[in-house]
Amino acid sequence: MQRLLLPEYPSLIVEGRAGAGRARRGVPGAEGGAWVSSGGLELPPGDTGHEGESGDIPPGAVSLARPMEIGAELDWGADAWSEVRTRAQRAGRAYIWLNLVEQRLRAVVAAVLRPIYEPVHGDDWVVAAAGPAGQEWVQRAVAVREVSRRKGYLLDPADDNVLSFLTLPQLRELMVQHWPCFEPYVDDRRDVELALDELEVARNVVSRNRALNEAVLAQAERASARLLDVLGGAGGAPAAHRLPIDAVEELVGDRYADVVSVHSDRVRLQRQLPAEDLFGGARRLDAIGIGLNLLVQNYSGRRLVRLAETGCRVRLLFLNPASSAVKRRERELGLKKGELSRSVEMNILHMRRVRTALRDPGAFEIQVFDETPRFTAYLVDGDGADGLAVVQSYLRRARGMEAPVLVLRGGGRRGVVRPGQDVEHGLFETYREEFESVWVDSRPVS
Repeated sequence: MQRLLLPEYPSLIVEGRAGAGRARRGVPGAEGGAWVSSGGLELPPGDTGHEGESGDIPPGAVSLARPMEIGAELDWGADAWSEVRTRAQRAGRAYIWLNLVEQRLRAVVAAVLRPIYEPVHGDDWVVAAAGPAGQEWVQRAVAVREVSRRKGYLLDPADDNVLSFLTLPQLRELMVQHWPCFEPYVDDRRDVELALDELEVARNVVSRNRALNEAVLAQAERASARLLDVLGGAGGAPAAHRLPIDAVEELVGDRYADVVSVHSDRVRLQRQLPAEDLFGGARRLDAIGIGLNLLVQNYSGRRLVRLAETGCRVRLLFLNPASSAVKRRERELGLKKGELSRSVEMNILHMRRVRTALRDPGAFEIQVFDETPRFTAYLVDGDGADGLAVVQSYLRRARGMEAPVLVLRGGGRRGVVRPGQDVEHGLFETYREEFESVWVDSRPVS
């Protein structure tokens, strides 16, 4: 009989070749302590000598590696952990977008097809809508639903329906099969199908937990945003016309208050959020700072006039160019005497010319303050739930263009991950209150 050499396990030691039924630890059986497995396979005794000693191995035996000889390395180094976290972050972002799209498409399919099929077929309206062409996948969804019911996987009673168990491609198939029913509500079928095609790569990768590269992730985010817009899922988003809401933003909103982005300087801010997008279409604009260069130098006077004429109320707070605070700031920045004060004065004069060109100058207020400037802030529509703010703190040796920037979204937040939290007003409300406080103590510019 051919013998296999395996590691020593005392439970395999039996007395006798046939296994007399009496297991004894360390006592050899027939033929010099044969080892017999539970399947009746006769094994030779374990090697107690040094590695490489072949004298104890019977002829014809096959040597198998002992567990200690494998040498498997289970620990992850810093590079491995970094790679894993990157993959998880990308997959997480893609999953959130895909989840939003699937929920929105499911709602649209239900809103359009349920009134057509439910009166006749009742709860089986999804099966009827799938038709003969979709019987295979719709019956699979029915089976998965039944298994989920039995095993307690249905945590929300609202998900106890066949539609909730259809995948994104299956929801798409329902829409394509019944396109004449969807056509009155969706402008372009081609846009919908192209966006869903672009999502398919990311969906396949995320569902199988494989690596997702930056290009595919960016494509999935663009396609998801476009699809949500086409399906009417982004119309009610606050301030979405200025700074599109990131799908991940609401998920982590209870961790970072109302901060939606951070930039190392104003140049990087304007790459993502140009002045035209920030100020355009505003109903209300409140700004406080030394010279308000982001507004004065990046948003033309004609645009400001048009903005005010369309009903936007503007309040601008400049640092008084004649105050001692300007002189201290000049020394901090190493500027020549009077250089900063002249710059601020020119900005104020420019805003006065804009105000003069308006039919209602009262809607465009300019005031100056004498206190030490602590920050600059631009609050757009700060009185509503769709407010957006750009805030910078003043650093001793850095100009405003070089200072870090926070972008805040107003309206408050309620915890998503920790739903027991109260509404958190965050930083937006803090800076808005600070502006109002300084405005009360400031003086108007004639």
